[in-house]
Amino acid sequence: MGANSARVVVIGIASMDIRGRTHDPLVPATSNPGTVRITTGGVGRNIAENLARLDVSTTLLTAVGEDAFGEQVLAQTAAAGVDLSHAHRTADYPTATYVAVVDTDGALVVGLDDMGIAGTITPAYISAHRHLIREADMLVLDGNLHPPAIGRAFALARRYEVPVCVDPTSVVLARRFAGYLADCAIMAPNRSEAEVLCRRPIHDLADVTRAAQQLVAVGVQFALITLGADGVVYATPQGSGHVPAIRCQVTDVTGAGDALTAGTVYGLLHDLPVDEAVSLGVSAATLTVCASDTVSRELTVDALYRE
Repeated sequence: MGANSARVVVIGIASMDIRGRTHDPLVPATSNPGTVRITTGGVGRNIAENLARLDVSTTLLTAVGEDAFGEQVLAQTAAAGVDLSHAHRTADYPTATYVAVVDTDGALVVGLDDMGIAGTITPAYISAHRHLIREADMLVLDGNLHPPAIGRAFALARRYEVPVCVDPTSVVLARRFAGYLADCAIMAPNRSEAEVLCRRPIHDLADVTRAAQQLVAVGVQFALITLGADGVVYATPQGSGHVPAIRCQVTDVTGAGDALTAGTVYGLLHDLPVDEAVSLGVSAATLTVCASDTVSRELTVDALYRE
């Protein structure tokens, strides 16, 4: 299937990201000179925008508040090509917000999220849009969804035989997917999230490979464990491999994992071999860490292959 003809439905959070980067090594418990940027974010939204920038027909099922941040999120995401015509607006919660502080090399020091609005992405809301899932070639879920919503999404995916890609999102949220591993076509945790899903410590590359193989052994069709500067380890029932990171001048790592997931999904929708699909994911992540935005505005299919 060509990715241009593929349809992807993403269910997850859309947020405003407030990101501060220190000018010097961070000193805790005091004010640190730095720069602050406000951009659109949210794991589900980021994946959706990355896919849309790669010319994949993408619909985002999400919720935003009836506030200025909500208007900004919708406008900027739609401008990138994402279908937001089914997004839920609510006056009961503010639009999701994520605050991150990164140090001088772009690594996350601390993050704080206000995701109360995730509870309005209900099983009923998902069921009301079952026709979109039925027609999709892939369903993507992010870990901010509440457990009942996750359950309904998987139930509909099973009913309509739609493959599911999961980004566990965080160590705390990854536990929500522990009972659904056999239903995942793609599971894309980072190292810490993989430790939670596999219930084992991961110390080195050999441990990562064993963890990816363990996820496949319990039913995941394609396990993708991201390692930041150490690249990506993947496993399928046919084998496993490691794709190193592309060296670049890191600006901010925020959104890199979302880009990697989207780039890999793009490759798989194009029926590329697994290692090539992962390499495209690494290319997308590289473009993202070199950019100041959560999703690189330079991301295109041509840029993906050039990288």
